[in-house]
Amino acid sequence: MNVEKVKALQALKTSKGQIEGIMKMMEDGRYCVDISNQIIAAQALLKKANLLILKQHMHHCVMEAVKLDNGDEKIDEIIELLSKIMNK
Repeated sequence: MNVEKVKALQALKTSKGQIEGIMKMMEDGRYCVDISNQIIAAQALLKKANLLILKQHMHHCVMEAVKLDNGDEKIDEIIELLSKIMNK
């Protein structure tokens, strides 16, 4: 597993722990603003993991496809994905 995937997996595991903590906070009736701040932190980790996965994809899958002269499909996939990210 390459560096980006290892870092992405760690970010996902950390966000999983945060989400479990957020659920506990809600069950315990904690202050809503504190819960919201934890949700924002978990979202940031998910965004970081997504960026790392996309970086790995660009450096490996897309570059390989471009070298083999069939990168158009991979580039279109990235553009479609970026469109989804930007429309949020």
